[in-house]
Amino acid sequence: MRIGIAADHGGFTMKERMAAALGEAGYELMDFGATELDPGDDYPDFVIPLAKAVGEGRLDRGIALCSSGVGASIAANKVAGVRAALVHDDYSAHQGVEHDDMNVICLGSLVVGYAQAWELVRTFLAAEFSGAERHRRRLAKVAALELHGR
Repeated sequence: MRIGIAADHGGFTMKERMAAALGEAGYELMDFGATELDPGDDYPDFVIPLAKAVGEGRLDRGIALCSSGVGASIAANKVAGVRAALVHDDYSAHQGVEHDDMNVICLGSLVVGYAQAWELVRTFLAAEFSGAERHRRRLAKVAALELHGR
């Protein structure tokens, strides 16, 4: 599975730790930055390239971090083909993939601790889209909105 990860200064420390753990777990990982802790950086500069790679199919899944996870989620969802969600619980981490084909998980480093974040990411990466007709129907409506703006 090809995974991307991105964070601004707010999620930088968690991203560095998570990237190391993902590498140790054998995932093919692409790091979109930040590459250094810079309190003046902006989450869209890292999250948008990650989201584009997921939306274009160059990555299977993405992990986006900032202080709250909200900004990362907003930015990622502006990219066609991305279904990002801010996740704080195990149920949403797997159900978001199973029912909604979520392909980017967003986490807030000041909201969840590292151990919980790592568990959420592992749950997200292990989950698979069910492909049920009702879920495909709903996703088609979302995709139509991306194409036609209504």
